[in-house]
Amino acid sequence: MVESIDESKNVELTDDNLEDDSKGQLIKKAGQLRDRRNELNQMASERASKRDELNAKTREKVDEAQEHREKRDELNEQVQEHKEQRNELNAKANELFDKVDDMKEDLELNEGKSADELKEEIEDLEFKQQTEVLSTDAERELIEKIETKREKLQDRKAKLDDTGDLEEIKQEAQEVRAEASEHHQKVTELADEAQEHHNQMIEAYREADDIRDEADEWHDKFVEAQEAADRHHEDFVRVQKRLREMDKEEEEERKDQRQAKKEQAQEEAEEIYQRFKEGETLDTEDLMKLQRAGKL
Repeated sequence: MVESIDESKNVELTDDNLEDDSKGQLIKKAGQLRDRRNELNQMASERASKRDELNAKTREKVDEAQEHREKRDELNEQVQEHKEQRNELNAKANELFDKVDDMKEDLELNEGKSADELKEEIEDLEFKQQTEVLSTDAERELIEKIETKREKLQDRKAKLDDTGDLEEIKQEAQEVRAEASEHHQKVTELADEAQEHHNQMIEAYREADDIRDEADEWHDKFVEAQEAADRHHEDFVRVQKRLREMDKEEEEERKDQRQAKKEQAQEEAEEIYQRFKEGETLDTEDLMKLQRAGKL
């Protein structure tokens, strides 16, 4: 908090002071006004320096905030670029996986049992044939089941042999999806970094506002001190003007006194001269007066 001016130290000047105070009192008042003016000017200068220092810090914080803003915007642009690439790759991967599904449906690979399941079932049936005592009809029925499953297994194997392109497409789809995931990871990392710069930008602007508020307070106090200094200066000038007037009045008074003395001396010399013309004897002082008056 900036301290206010101590009003008790200010010097007051009234019109009555100018009119009624003696020359000595006014000279003392002028000295007081001058000293207080200089003190206030120094105070104003110090407050202006503090204000300027804070304004410089405000600009630094604003510049810092702007740097964070630019970095944030730059990172957000990169985020957008990676998002676009991620979305494009995901769309491509989806197309490839859809193509894989379509191929599986065409080959009917999604229907029926897998080759491994068929193999396991055939092995179970063969084990039963070898280990159990069966009737002729039951064994014939079991052999037919085994043959049927072997035919299905051969058909499944044949279809799997035709899936070379499918596996390649599936591999490509997985690779594209993996690349999309890399871009998604990049999106997350860059977005977090952009958010950090955004937070730092907000903090820098907040600090700039706080410093600016303090600078404004110092400016108000600078104005207060400067206005008080200016008032003291104006009063100092008023006193100086009055002192010059008093000097002029005194000079006029001395001039009038000299003129009055001169006129008085002339009158006295004229009187002595008349006495001299009438034959009166003059003493040395009378002769000196005649001489000073130019009568001799």
